[in-house]
Amino acid sequence: MAFDFDRDNLIAAAELVHRHMAPTAQFAWPLLCEALGTEVWLKHENHTQTGAFKIRGGITLIDWLKRSQPQTRGVVTATRGNHGQSQALAARRANLHCRVYVPQGNSVEKNAAMRAFGAELIEFGADFDTARVEAMRVAEAEQLFAVPPFHEQLVRGVASYALELFAGAPALDTVYVPIGCGSGICGLIAARDALGLSTEIVGVVSTGAPAAKRAFESGVLVQTESASTFADGMAVRVVVPEAFEIYRRGTARIVAVTDDEVADAVRLIYRTTHNVAEGAGAAPVAAALQERAQLNDKRIACILCGGNIDTNIFAQILQGETPVP
Repeated sequence: MAFDFDRDNLIAAAELVHRHMAPTAQFAWPLLCEALGTEVWLKHENHTQTGAFKIRGGITLIDWLKRSQPQTRGVVTATRGNHGQSQALAARRANLHCRVYVPQGNSVEKNAAMRAFGAELIEFGADFDTARVEAMRVAEAEQLFAVPPFHEQLVRGVASYALELFAGAPALDTVYVPIGCGSGICGLIAARDALGLSTEIVGVVSTGAPAAKRAFESGVLVQTESASTFADGMAVRVVVPEAFEIYRRGTARIVAVTDDEVADAVRLIYRTTHNVAEGAGAAPVAAALQERAQLNDKRIACILCGGNIDTNIFAQILQGETPVP
């Protein structure tokens, strides 16, 4: 499947996104640079209206849907939280109903945020991938638009954060970015390639949810039996084929980080920048710390993709513990 991610196309999508939200900042925090032993820029997607980068894709997908399928009554999707918030907010602005499926035991505070943005929230199944299958089934049965976790229009919008980063930070050698269903890393790759840059992109997964890393290294799409990590943005068992086709060609490598490493990175980010990072948002810093020895004299960036972490989990991490998923 060929997607249209040329420079003009991505710039047009970014202009649409920026009509609804301001660009987010990227900063090189001195204490974080000191801890990593190199120049590191944080892209602050935790500063969006929904606290995560996903809002960008919600804007572009719902805009496209209203123009291309004006008869649509509503949308159905599945999420662990950030994608659902983005769809709920964008759908409400467009006067569309939004039904969101989440797994049982999902983040209490992300669930509350989705409801506050207008979502009809339904808990179903033991994990994200089970909830996703049910969401797609219901969408077909009730003739609602099924918003998948990965879609060309989502990536076009998400790529706007990467255009901002590459324009706002000096020439970057390497960017670390988490992988869930793939829109974040694919948006980064699309922007880099459209701008003709040589920046190395490194994907990050959890050791408890390594499907993307296994597929990347074997060339074979695999499905893990579980996705056990408190970093719920990376808790995915099933690789999205369309996303894999993009990041298998555009990624230098994929690094797996443990929950202990992610918890350490959450604490480091808070101590050095006083920013709150959810698990997936801290994972790029965890990966950079893991590769610290090879970062000398390099200019890197880490995508702080979101800051939506439940209060009790954040408090537990700040007390020196690692949450049990």
